[in-house]
Amino acid sequence: MNIGVKQGAEEGKPFIHYVNYLAEQGFIPPNGRGWVDHIRKKGNEATHEIALMSKEDCEDLIAFSEMLMKFI
Repeated sequence: MNIGVKQGAEEGKPFIHYVNYLAEQGFIPPNGRGWVDHIRKKGNEATHEIALMSKEDCEDLIAFSEMLMKFI
């Protein structure tokens, strides 16, 4: 959400709105949409469930988030 708003998206929208906005504006690499959707799903799980993620999931999410921020 923060990255989307920083890039011009309207505030107060559902998270999927920001995923779509970033994709439509070209901020997500062409084959990166699946990664962003993965982050969205894992974030949703972490928000609505009390369960620890695996180390592999955490490392994947951190790595992609880092690449997205470098790309932008």
